[in-house]
Amino acid sequence: MIEIKRKEGEPPLSAHFRFTKKVRQSGVLAEVRKRRFKGRNVNRLKRRLSAIYRTKKKSEVARQKKLGTI
Repeated sequence: MIEIKRKEGEPPLSAHFRFTKKVRQSGVLAEVRKRRFKGRNVNRLKRRLSAIYRTKKKSEVARQKKLGTI
């Protein structure tokens, strides 16, 4: 937990600036942004099947380009 105490006679804006500076230095926001859209791990079989599908699609597209249908 990041905390700052306002110094005596310190304006609220400078206290806010010190707080945001501490948050940036701690790296909390960067870590949260990094994890925001992280999906779940896909198991080995699904990865393998999708790789096979991609290679089949690539070869099919290459074949169609060769024949001139694309």
